[in-house]
Order: sequence, then structure tokens, then C-alpha cells
Amino acid sequence: MRIAVIGTGYVGLVTGACFAEMGNHVVCVDKDAAKIARLQAGEIPIWEPGLKPLVEQTVQGGLLSFTVDAAAAIAAAEFIFIAVGTPPGEDGAADLSHVLAVAHEIGRHLQQYAVVIDKSTVPVGTADRVEAAIHEELAGRGASVPFDVVSNPEFLKEGAAINDFRRPDRIVIGTASDKARRMMAQLYEPFVRNHDRLLFMGVRDAEMTKYAANAMLATRISFINEIANLCDRMGADVENVRKGIGSDERIGYSFLYAGCGYGGSCFPKDISALIRMGGDSGFDPALLRAVDERNQRQKEVLLHKIRGHFGPDLHGRRFGLWGLAFKPNTNDVREATSLMMIRRLVEAGATVAAYDPVAIEEAAAQLDPDWLASGRVTLSRYQYDVLKDADAMILVTEWKRFRQPDFTAMRDLLRQPVIFDGRNQYDPQLMTDLGFRYYGIGRTNVGPGASQ
Repeated sequence: MRIAVIGTGYVGLVTGACFAEMGNHVVCVDKDAAKIARLQAGEIPIWEPGLKPLVEQTVQGGLLSFTVDAAAAIAAAEFIFIAVGTPPGEDGAADLSHVLAVAHEIGRHLQQYAVVIDKSTVPVGTADRVEAAIHEELAGRGASVPFDVVSNPEFLKEGAAINDFRRPDRIVIGTASDKARRMMAQLYEPFVRNHDRLLFMGVRDAEMTKYAANAMLATRISFINEIANLCDRMGADVENVRKGIGSDERIGYSFLYAGCGYGGSCFPKDISALIRMGGDSGFDPALLRAVDERNQRQKEVLLHKIRGHFGPDLHGRRFGLWGLAFKPNTNDVREATSLMMIRRLVEAGATVAAYDPVAIEEAAAQLDPDWLASGRVTLSRYQYDVLKDADAMILVTEWKRFRQPDFTAMRDLLRQPVIFDGRNQYDPQLMTDLGFRYYGIGRTNVGPGASQ
């Protein structure tokens, strides 16, 4: 099949490469000529396990290509995926300017029947606006070309996107067109051979499903973080509580890990957009507002613990920070707790040395250049270097390489044996036995001199 994917970001690149792997002819389009040149040269702009070899394989096989020529790609395609960004505006609403710009582009160049697919996360009702924009351009051309607009939201986890696309839990397709339904079923047939995972529904149902899924996951995270804060105050251990409630099959264990807040390109943006949609429709989404508020406060929890240990004045203090990406197995630092924490520590007078396996460049682009030039913030490619003469280690991202570090080397490098564990990676009693003062999230915080 002939597929055009408009947008070569995280979703577009993964979508294009995975469809090409199944033998389809895929053209990925982007208006950023420099980005296309990098892709054509074999350079992948995002870090995602398995993506680079998959792109190389499909490009070499003549199945995947990259271009800035949207007109040619649209004219030849049977399927046109819209996979551009929908960043939040100042009011929290999703910015649809890129999506609608692509819709107008499609209308200007559509030559034959095609299924136009909203792959981007878009508010309920966006498909209607995309359809209207295409019709507007066709009318301006005096052309009558049939097409259908379908909602097919992505459910890809950063760090596991290739596997998620190849082995999806479900494939949600919103359409009222029998023809589009048959074509989408044929397109996804290689991904559902084991058993049918296609869920057909109305367009608005599909658009809402994406937001509802992310809102549910964010709610679980904020819930367990709320419980963790209660545990901190009542002397309970949230890890035991998590196991106790997760063993109930009605609840389960997924997304019930207390920590220092969620980030990334999806949950914060989608919660804000859903809150805005509620307000626009005359409904107060009180639960969603509470989920967002808890997450904002949760990003401050480690800072409160740091000030509780060292006092409010952090001048002269140095902190070694492990983890810059918002989660493991990605270089995405959007809405990452690490960046907020670095800013707040520096503003309080401290210096910070930080390490991440893959997100150094991305973090550097988001930090104050003066801080980097003056040494108030240093970014290292060596995990243990950031601990040298630090007053404490702060763990923010739960990379696997942080799970069983060399605690003896850590204790020797640190000026003070203090650990602030933002992801509850370590056992409090083990940390005490090794001579550390340990602070987790909702854990029994123990260590030399600690009050029980």
C-alpha cells in the first residue's frame, strides 16, 4: 500500500517505519528540510530502542523514504497519516494549527480517494475540522475528490514504541465509512494475525478514547503519589501498600509506583487539554484538575525533603543528580521533573552535576546557558563523576543502570552519604546498613540519626 506520513517526530517516524517493515511503501514528509536531510543521511533525531536499525532496514529495502515534497506524497497516497505536534497553548488547549495546516495541504494536493488519518492526539471534534479544511481547499480548486477522515490515535510508550506498534493491545479506529473501515482493517491486518485487536467506533469516540486512556494512567500515578504523601506522614511504607492493593485483580500493579511526578509529551499536555475541553463544554472536570494539581505538587516533594535535611539556604551545597529524561529509555526531557529540580536548586544557591545515559544534549538545550558556562550546572557522560564531593545524590529517572550501583564507590565519592530517591529504587533498610541517610517517596525514611 502507498502511505504518506506527514510529520517525522516520535509518532510519525515510528508509524512510518513499522508500516514499511510490513512491505508497504511509505513516504515520511516534513517541512523541516534540515531534519529531512539528517534522516536521508541515516541520522535519527530521537532516541528510541530499535528505531534506528528498523529505519535503516526499510530505507535500504526501498520501502521507506523521506521528503519535503508534500504535494507528491499526498497525490500518490492511499493513506495519509497526520502525525504533527499538538503542543499546549497558554490556556492549556491543544494547538491545532499544525494539524489544520496539514489538512489544508492535503486539500490542495489530493488527486484520488484516500483515507486521511488523524494519528496526532487531538481534541474531540478535530476530525470535523480536518474534513472541513480539506473540503475548503478542494472547493477552491474546483475539484471533487472523495476522501474519508479517520481517527486512529496512537498508544505508544516512549522506550517501547516499536514493540507497542508491532504487538498492540488494541487498535482504535473511529470512522463511519464502510470503505475506510475495510481499508484500515486491511492496512493493520499484519498486526492482528494472532487475534483481532481492532476496535471500530465513532470518530469522536476514538478521539476521546486517547485522552481518557492517558487521563486514567495519570490518575493512577497521582493517586499513588497522594497515598505516598500520607504514608510519609503516618509512618507507613507505600511500597507495601502498593503491593497490598495491587494484588487485588480489580486494581493491578501497573502505574502504581510512587515517585517525584510524571512528565513527558503526553500526560501533562493531554490532562490540560481535557480540562480545557471540559471547561469549553460547560463541565468542571474536578477530578482531572486534582490529578494535575497533585502532579505539580509532587514535583516539589524531593525539594522539600532536601530543604528539610539541609535547611532552606543551599548556598555552597553541591548535588549529584542521576537521570534527566522524563522516563527511562528515551531522550525526551519535556516536562521532566529533573529540569524543574535543577532550576530550583540553582536558584536556591546550589550547584548541580547531572548525568543521563542519553538525554545530555536535550537537557542542555533547555537549561540556562549561563549556568552551564559558569559551572553552576554541569552535565557529565560518566555516572559516578557527578557524585564527587556532592552533598547528596538525587535519583530522578529510574534507568536500569541505577538499580544496583556501586554503593561503596558512591559513599566514598559523596561528601555526605545522603540519597534522595525520587523513584523508590532502593531498599531503605539496606541503605541504612550501608551507612546512608536515605529519603524515598512515602517510604520508611531511615539512616544514621534518623527518627523512626
